Amino acid sequence: MHYDLSDQYVHRSSVVHRLDPRVKVVATLLYILAVGITPEGVWWAFILQLGLLLVVILRADLSIFYTIKRSFIAAPFILAALAVPFTTPGRELLQLPGLGWTLTQPGLIRFGSILFRAWLAVQSAILLSATTRIPEMFWALGALRLPRLLVATIRFMYRYLFVLADEASRMLRARASRSPRIKGAAKPSLFWQGRVAGSMVGSLFLRSIERSERVYEAMLSRGYDGQMRSLVRFHMRHSDWIFILSVGLCLCMVQVFANLR
Repeated sequence: MHYDLSDQYVHRSSVVHRLDPRVKVVATLLYILAVGITPEGVWWAFILQLGLLLVVILRADLSIFYTIKRSFIAAPFILAALAVPFTTPGRELLQLPGLGWTLTQPGLIRFGSILFRAWLAVQSAILLSATTRIPEMFWALGALRLPRLLVATIRFMYRYLFVLADEASRMLRARASRSPRIKGAAKPSLFWQGRVAGSMVGSLFLRSIERSERVYEAMLSRGYDGQMRSLVRFHMRHSDWIFILSVGLCLCMVQVFANLR
């Protein structure tokens, strides 16, 4: 395989790594929910939520900048909110000459809040993947009574995503080997390139369906009944209950004081 899309689990023997996967999944969801409902412009609340995340990172024996560096993957998605500072009505701060755009104070506050929310949510998801193995995460989703079909779909998508990426790479190499560049020849039109790319996408789709059917038949022949079984069993301990209650209490306190402003 030429593509490695394996999980970003970091092997440590910390307290966070030893927690029950269900606890870590629930804590991450609670954190993302709390960040999402934090009122706009309450910067001290965002800072406290960041501090809580940094404490868990340190307890997980990770570098304090581990999730911060990786969370910049969410930067391109912030581009969708670039128009918010100019489209939100309110007190004007700056007017861009020639464009007719006006920067407003409520728009700037809303944009900063969106930026903080997305950044913190991505950091929490990265921390979850760094302290929880992917099979354990899927087991936790099943144990939390998520629909079995949904969990199985996500599991197989993760397992075979790198297979499809490698298949696409082979198709690109095959196209390159059959399309030599002749010096002085005209470059193919954009329409021709789009048609070839569409044909490749369709071929990849058909190959994916055929491979999925072969894989499913092989699984049925080996006794697959729709449920992935695991030899590992987790049990809630006192440390798990203390962790989830502490995280929930801290998030609730921040929300209460943030809404009392």
